[in-house]
Amino acid sequence: MFKNRYRKILFFFARVVIKIAFLDIFLSKIGLRKISEKGRDARILDAAKRYRNLAVEMGGVLIKVGQFLSARVDMLPADVTEELSGLQDQVPEEDFQRIRKLAEEELGQTLEESFAEFEEIPLASASLGQVHRAVLRPEDSLAVEGAEDITKVVVKIQRPDIEAIIDVDLSAFRIVAGWLERYKPIRKRVDLPALMEEFSTILGQEIDYINEGKNAEHFWEIYKSNPEIKVPRVIWVKTKQRVLVLEDVYAIKITNYREIKEAGVDLNEVALRLFASYMEQIFEEEFFHADPHPGNLFVIPPEKSPTGAWQLAFVDFGMVGLVPSNAMDGLREMVIAVGTQDASRIVKAYEKLDFLLPGADLDLIEQAEAKAFERFWGKSMSELQDIDHKEMMAFANEFRDLMYDMPFQIPQDLLLLGRTVAILSGMCTGLDPGFNVWESIRPYAEDLVKSELTGNWDVWWGEIEVLLRSLISLPRRLDGLLDQVERGELRIQAPGLEGHLANIEKNLQGLTGAVLFAALFIGGMQLVLAGFSLPGFILLGSALIPLLVILFR
Repeated sequence: MFKNRYRKILFFFARVVIKIAFLDIFLSKIGLRKISEKGRDARILDAAKRYRNLAVEMGGVLIKVGQFLSARVDMLPADVTEELSGLQDQVPEEDFQRIRKLAEEELGQTLEESFAEFEEIPLASASLGQVHRAVLRPEDSLAVEGAEDITKVVVKIQRPDIEAIIDVDLSAFRIVAGWLERYKPIRKRVDLPALMEEFSTILGQEIDYINEGKNAEHFWEIYKSNPEIKVPRVIWVKTKQRVLVLEDVYAIKITNYREIKEAGVDLNEVALRLFASYMEQIFEEEFFHADPHPGNLFVIPPEKSPTGAWQLAFVDFGMVGLVPSNAMDGLREMVIAVGTQDASRIVKAYEKLDFLLPGADLDLIEQAEAKAFERFWGKSMSELQDIDHKEMMAFANEFRDLMYDMPFQIPQDLLLLGRTVAILSGMCTGLDPGFNVWESIRPYAEDLVKSELTGNWDVWWGEIEVLLRSLISLPRRLDGLLDQVERGELRIQAPGLEGHLANIEKNLQGLTGAVLFAALFIGGMQLVLAGFSLPGFILLGSALIPLLVILFR
């Protein structure tokens, strides 16, 4: 069964990679770009349809990858993300008897003994498990300190054989990654083997429900005093390695825009609250929910909320991320740079985060960022989509060297954060096409600038002290300089210049030798061919002298 699964995955991706290699790379390189571009959108959509069908049929890691791509409305065509978004709802449910068997093995008793009520039809089917609604027995409700009124819960049960399925899928994806790594633009920007290992680690954590329960509890601690965010309580007395029991907070799915509006909730407010919650998670807690796809985010309408106002609810805490301590300065620098439209500062942020490949042209990147701020800053995604194609092409042409080289990379320790921010961007834009990330990020940039100023008094005082000392000594140093000028003793030292001049001299010597070698060699060959062998061979022998000088200089 698993061998056939492995072959199917490889066969699908082999077809996709061969098509890309021929139609999108080879034809472009031999000057047939127009043929390459013809039908590209249709090819991408066809690949998305076939991928969705394969993922629905096979589940596992294929679903995870598809869910990530479906949230990238800011990167992929709308018809492609719409095609893949079906993966949020189309994951086939597992046979209930198999689910029952696994759950009862974990719990050590029947479902009827474990819960007062248990719904056999799943509330949600995910790639790694499925969720059923249930009602706790009274004694189990009392076991949750501070939440004795909780009776309605959801029971997340792992799919049977999921560990073996993940192993097979990852083995196939490693082969595919090896194919993609042969393409230089991908290889130099993404460490695919490292990415696969990271993905493998994450999936291992996701199927450990004890670990997920701890993550959920951590989030509950963060938001327990925030009435705008709802995080479910963990029912530890019923939670096992492959069974997780949580308070039921399922409500309106965050992508059900019509139902959210009918509940009297403004979609822009939802986007702003979602964005704000992630700013807090990343920059204050340094611990974030790393799987914000539509099946994991809900809007609790006012009439069902204990506060009387709508709430944003998070579920599924199997995939979480920690912000690397060495990256926080760079991330703060980037937010400040974007909020204040500071092109030079954003280049510094890229350097701190190790986003730039060796040899990147920093001046050109800064110019491109400054131009982008000048023309595109403050525009929403819908406004950016309305920008004239000619203007976008003019921008691309102005910085064509940068576009061609693309001297950017994603460090391994920021891959999960990058993925999360990418999905978040798509989610906010989906909720509100007019969502303005620039304006939304400005308050955080201002707060970071304030904290930067107030938190660095020691640094500022040190700089002021150095400046004052320089100012006090300046008149005396100027007098000394003028005295040297009057006596004709002023000397200017430029150690770097001396080295440059030496290099120029060396190159000129090399050029002279090359010209002399060429003249002697060509002259000698012409004499030999004309029948004057002796003088010809003398010139050819003489040509060896400048050649040896060039080689061993």
